[in-house]
Amino acid sequence: MNSKSVEFLVGLFLAAGIVAAVILALKVAGLTLSSGSNEYYTVHAKFSNIGSLKVRSPVKLGGVVIGQVSKIYIDTQNLQPVVDMKIDKKYDKIGEDSTFSILTAGLLGEQYLGVKPDFASMDDDGNPIYLKDGSVTTMTDSAIVLEELLGKFLYSLNSGNKTE
Repeated sequence: MNSKSVEFLVGLFLAAGIVAAVILALKVAGLTLSSGSNEYYTVHAKFSNIGSLKVRSPVKLGGVVIGQVSKIYIDTQNLQPVVDMKIDKKYDKIGEDSTFSILTAGLLGEQYLGVKPDFASMDDDGNPIYLKDGSVTTMTDSAIVLEELLGKFLYSLNSGNKTE
């Protein structure tokens, strides 16, 4: 009888480990088990370079996740990358002049969108103008590409070593 209870506990422990591994895998992949809120609005941001930003990357304001990247595509008129973001409706007071930057987090180089709020644009009554569903912004800072930085650094070293 004692061995059956030990076997049951081992099976229970193994099942808990499998559930924890699945939750961890979903968390790392940026997915969740909950249905979540469908209350969001979409903002389109035009960048010159998006680096390795991916769909489902977080959108953060002050380190707090306020949304996620929903789509990445090329604007065929001016051949510019466009990033669509779903932002939670409870964060509907983001100024129209806010800057969206592609930033890197952690040692593995996960990229995310950071929002720096700005409320420079005012309507006729002096109230700030906020982003709304379907807004398009060009107030963006593109991703820093390590290869480009390294190339510029090496070029500056090389040009400084030339003797005439």
